[in-house]
Amino acid sequence: MSHTKTRKTCHKLLKHTEALWTFVRIEGVPPTNNAAEQIIRHGVIVRKLSHGTHSKKGSRFIERILTVHATLRLQKRNVLDFVRQACEARLRRTTPPSLLPAIVPAHLDIAA
Repeated sequence: MSHTKTRKTCHKLLKHTEALWTFVRIEGVPPTNNAAEQIIRHGVIVRKLSHGTHSKKGSRFIERILTVHATLRLQKRNVLDFVRQACEARLRRTTPPSLLPAIVPAHLDIAA
């Protein structure tokens, strides 16, 4: 009896053994991707409710706005303020706001 599917699955697992056990070797690496799943959940719900987009431009917009949304939420920044600032910068032809978090050198940290 041939077990071709099982053999292929085992081969794939063995090929990626090093990556599969990273969480055991490196402290702080979670054993699941639950955090990533939670981050993309909003986008999955939007796609399901809207039945997707009908153009490449629409798909690019959704990808980008959901990336902005997820990034800003992780940084605990206001999404609407950011989008407003980005739109104003476009209209005024000025530099748009950055998605990169502001990094303040330790010696200048006001909160300290």
